[in-house]
Amino acid sequence: MPRVKRGTVRRAGRKKLAKLTKGYFLGKSKLYKFMKEAADRAGRFAYRDRRRRKRDFRRLWIIRIGAAARLNGLTYSQFINGLKKLEIALDRKVLSEMAIRDAAGFSELAVKVKQVVETQKATGKSSPA
Repeated sequence: MPRVKRGTVRRAGRKKLAKLTKGYFLGKSKLYKFMKEAADRAGRFAYRDRRRRKRDFRRLWIIRIGAAARLNGLTYSQFINGLKKLEIALDRKVLSEMAIRDAAGFSELAVKVKQVVETQKATGKSSPA
C-alpha cells in the first residue's frame, strides 16, 4: 500500500479547528485533542440553543405581557382570551413591544379587553355575543 503523508490537508484541518477555538481557555485553544473536544461541545450547545432561543423569547414576551396586563387589572389569560374574543390578531412579540414602548396604546387595548371580560362575567356566557 502506498504511503500517504497528508501534509497540507492535516495542517488545513487543524488551522480551521484552531480558528474555531481561538480565545478558549488554556489547552482548548492550543492542543489538537482538546480543540476537537471543545469545538464539538460548543457546536452541540450552539445547535441546542438555536432552538431554545425561540422558547426563551416566547417566555419573555409572555412575562412582559402578563406584567403589563396586571398593571391594567387583568391577568395574562384574561387578556389573551379577551383579544381572541375581540378578534384582535396581534402576536406575543408585538404585544410585548407594545407594552414596553407604547404603554398608553396597550392600556387602550386592555380597556377594550376588560369590557369584554366584564360582559362575559355578567352574562355568564363564554362569548360576548
